[in-house]
Amino acid sequence: MSRVSLPHDAKAGPTKPEVRAVLASKLALSESDHFVEVGSCTGAVTIEAARRAGRVTALERKAGRLDVTRENLAANDTSAAVELREAEAPEGLPDDADALFLGGSRNYEAVLDHAVETGVDRIVMNVSRLEVAGAATEAFRERDILEEVVQFQVSHGYELAGATSFDSENPVYMLVGSASADVAADGCGGTSGGSPSTAETADGNAVDGGER
Repeated sequence: MSRVSLPHDAKAGPTKPEVRAVLASKLALSESDHFVEVGSCTGAVTIEAARRAGRVTALERKAGRLDVTRENLAANDTSAAVELREAEAPEGLPDDADALFLGGSRNYEAVLDHAVETGVDRIVMNVSRLEVAGAATEAFRERDILEEVVQFQVSHGYELAGATSFDSENPVYMLVGSASADVAADGCGGTSGGSPSTAETADGNAVDGGER
């Protein structure tokens, strides 16, 4: 499979290739799946999903970023039917998703509620900050949809004085869950009080999960 080409840029950078590889393994998309993404931004995840799933719906609330998604999508070979929606979740979410990815923390509790109501089989959320990762984990548990939390960090080598040293990227917290009837019947999560809050930047953008 060819690499993802991202000739067009957005303010937020793309989800890194190594993170996308882990994400792909957790989503386990097939040609029969309808994949839904919240916050498409550069389109990196959209493109990867469109090479695996049968249908893709990508939401982006900012028109400029949706244009970037569209342009980068056109620069890559994909096979799925892709619908790009200028909408803010949860209002723009379809009701028939098989797999759902949240690349940031904006409105994530309402998005999770929608996932539970519609029985989404695979749910993955990426978070970059520890405090929000903890709050989101509790949100998954409260809804009995948590399967696992994975924390990983990627380092890239570079030449230093004739040898190899490494630059480390920020850690990623990946929350993996399911709202399908089978998982819900197993009672996989716990219940905890309190309601986590969503942190945003000054212009109202959620910064966790960070890069799409």
